[in-house]
This record gives sequence, structure tokens and C-alpha cells, in this order.
Amino acid sequence: MRVFNVLIALLILACPGAVRGDRLSKDEHRAYQTIIPMSPYDYCKKLASDEFAGRLTGDKGYTAAAKWAASKFKEWKLAPLDVKEGYLQPFPSPYTIVDEAAMTLLLPRGELALKAPDDFMPVLFAASGNVTAGLVFAGWGISAPALGYDDYAGIDPAGKFVLCFRGTPDPADTAFEYYDQHRIRMRTAKDKGALGIIYLYDKPNAHPNGDWIEGFMPAMIGERVADSLFAEKGLACAAIKKSLGESKKPASFPLESSVHYRVVSRHFRDGVGYNIVGIIEGSDPNLENECVLIGAHFDHCGRHMNGMIFPGANDNASGSAVVMEIAKAFAALEKKPKRSIVFALFGGEEEGLVGSTFFAEHFPARFTKIAGMFNFDMVGEGDGASCGYTPEPPELLAALRDADARASTLKNKWEIKHVGVRSSDFAPFFLKGAPCVACFSNGPHLAYHEAGDTIYRINPDILADIARLGFLASYRWANRQ
Repeated sequence: MRVFNVLIALLILACPGAVRGDRLSKDEHRAYQTIIPMSPYDYCKKLASDEFAGRLTGDKGYTAAAKWAASKFKEWKLAPLDVKEGYLQPFPSPYTIVDEAAMTLLLPRGELALKAPDDFMPVLFAASGNVTAGLVFAGWGISAPALGYDDYAGIDPAGKFVLCFRGTPDPADTAFEYYDQHRIRMRTAKDKGALGIIYLYDKPNAHPNGDWIEGFMPAMIGERVADSLFAEKGLACAAIKKSLGESKKPASFPLESSVHYRVVSRHFRDGVGYNIVGIIEGSDPNLENECVLIGAHFDHCGRHMNGMIFPGANDNASGSAVVMEIAKAFAALEKKPKRSIVFALFGGEEEGLVGSTFFAEHFPARFTKIAGMFNFDMVGEGDGASCGYTPEPPELLAALRDADARASTLKNKWEIKHVGVRSSDFAPFFLKGAPCVACFSNGPHLAYHEAGDTIYRINPDILADIARLGFLASYRWANRQ
């Protein structure tokens, strides 16, 4: 039996994913061991439940979820962001509920009624309206005369809907990034007199990123459906997109077809969103005013269209659950790391990093430096982690690798050198110079922004593995000299 036990011990030591107490302090090892698969899975299940109605920032479902998460931070004895205000940081968050939407294409050969969500979806801040109008195709929907590019040249969008792809004429040219923001693209169309934008997506999905504009009715349709529109020109979406990418020149045109589009929506101008913030105070009086930020976005797309809920289990109840699990592990430490740890669950990510940007601009004044930012987004599907990291300082990657020597889940990594308009919540902190790690799972993330993003897609083991990776890496980073 003694020989058998020795062999087992040797096997454990040989396994890179094993938890080896000889390389962890007793305190760190005990906290690490608190991370178990069903714990973050249960948080994820709670957040993705009908109780919180898809967690649309500003809506009562989101607010109820935020209060629940704050109660967990309080239970684990994290310090609140503010002694008077507690764990919730409010910020302005107008929001829209789309109650009904219908779309019919009026083609030369007859009418084609579209079905939601497979054929079309209203963009989830569309204004109410009931109109029949013409269509113009406007490439990428970009008007950038300063860059010598204008998809609107030669067409008249006034009183019509603008069909366009999401993207830019040259993805490698960062000068176009500003124009790839939904807000800019839609405001451009509105200023030119359009009734709305109709995005051409491979697959329509829930999409609240942008601003409500009075009288403006954006939507998206599938490229397969759009092919029925372009058939009058003998064209198809795939060929048009390929041509735009190769030529990098506008190729816009009007269509004979038209569209009937009806939306019933309610806009709430005075909506309030919340970031949920808890703090572990640092143990070193010389370093406690530096902090490591551990965050994830808490929100998703809400409930629309006569009760259709977008639960957002993977995006991003999963990331929020991992941050909560890491917070619980830090709370279990008897001796806290040298630097303070700030845990933040951000609202408004789906609207365009609104909550994290607000937090970055209203960061607690007592922290003189954000020593690092670890972000978790869509970490619930797959069998491994995929992490971006800033190459400076190089010790950050060393901390990540050291953590993975034990967690054994990192399948892919890449350098973060630039953030554009499609980044996650680490972006505002990267722009302020903070070293960043951005963790995702390796997917395949099949129900992105769909009603099918439910708890049934979530792998409890990957949640725990990424929580272990995040705990060890952030602990080592916060506790270094």
C-alpha cells in the first residue's frame, strides 16, 4: 500500500494540471481549492434565469440581478465601493424595449414576409414606426470624405432604408475604425435623411449597441434573405462583399424593391444602469493604493418581441460567474495580497462598453494605479481558455503561464497591441495604460446573442478551470514585489 501511495504521489507531481501544495502557500492552496465547477455554474444559472429577464442595462431585470450580485459581495465581506452608496455604482443608461416588429420585402415578383429571429431582427433600440419605403444599398454605410471614401456618393437615401454590411473598406486601416461604430454609422444615415439602416448579417441576432434616435428604425436581415433583394440586379451578398473587399471602393446603388417595416417599442430616456463593485484591501501599506482590477460585463440583451428572452448565459453570465468565484476565493485568503483587488461587474457592455468606460473615468480616487486588469468574457463554452495579454511588462505573461502550469487550461494566447470598436471591457483600461489580460473560452459560442444562449450550453468544468487560472494569475500579479 505504501508503494502504491508513493506511485500515486509521483503521478500527481508529474501532472501539470494537478494542484500541488508544495508550490503554493498553504493559504493560497486553501483558497484555490474553494473553486469547484458547480459553484460558478450555479451563479451562471441564476443570472441567466427568467427572473432577471435577460439583464438589459437599465431595465428592472438588470437592476434585480445587480442587487443579487451585490448581496454576494456583501456575504463574502468584500468592502463596498462607497460606504454610503454600497456596492452599486449608478450611471445613466437609457434603454429601449421592442414589443413588436414585423417586416415584409416587396419584391418585383411579389411579397416576402420575414420571420423573426431567423430572417430578420429589429435592432433593439429601434423607434416605433409603421412605414413602407424604398431601399438603397450603401456598401459599408460609411461616409468619410476626409479619407477619400463615401458609400453615399451617387445615391439618395432620403426617405428610404439603407442596406449595408458591418465593416470597413480596409480592415487593416485603423483610420476607418471611428466610422465602424454603430452610433456613427446610424447617425450618418439619419443625417442624410434615411428612415433606418438594415444591416446585412450572416445571421440576425439581438443587438442593442447604439443610441435610440427619434423616428429612426434600424434592423438586420440575413444575407440569405438579402439575396432575394439583390436578385433583381443579378447579384448576391457574398459576391458583393467580396468585390467591396477587393476593390476597397464604393459600389452603391438603388433597388427597385421596397420594404414594409413596423415596430412598436418603448424608450426609457431616464434609465439607470449599475456597475457592481467590491474590494479586497491590500495587505502592504506601501502597495495597497495600487490595485488589480478583475472584471466582466454583467449585462445582456433583455426581453423583447412579445416575451422573447435573450438569457446571455455564455455572454456574459459566464464571465460574471467566474469573477464572482474568483472574488469568493480571494475572500477565503487569511492573508490578502500586497495590492488591493477590485472586482467589477460592468453594465452597458452590449451598448458599447458604457459601464466600463464610466468606471474607468470615475475610478476610486484612493487607488493611485491600476496595476493590471483581468477581464472575462464568454468563458462558458468549450474545453479551454484563450487569452490575450499586453506584452509589457513581460512579467505579466510569466504570471499567466505560471498559473496555467497548475490550472492547465490555456489553449491559445495572443498579444494585445491595439483595441478597436469591437473590444471587450478591458479596452478603457488598456487605453489608460493598464497591463491587461483578456480571457475567453475557446467556444464555439454557437448561440451568440440568440435566445438559445441558455444555461444548457455551459460547461461547469471550463468555468472552474478559467476561474482557477484567473485566481492564480491575478493573485501572483497582485502579490509581487
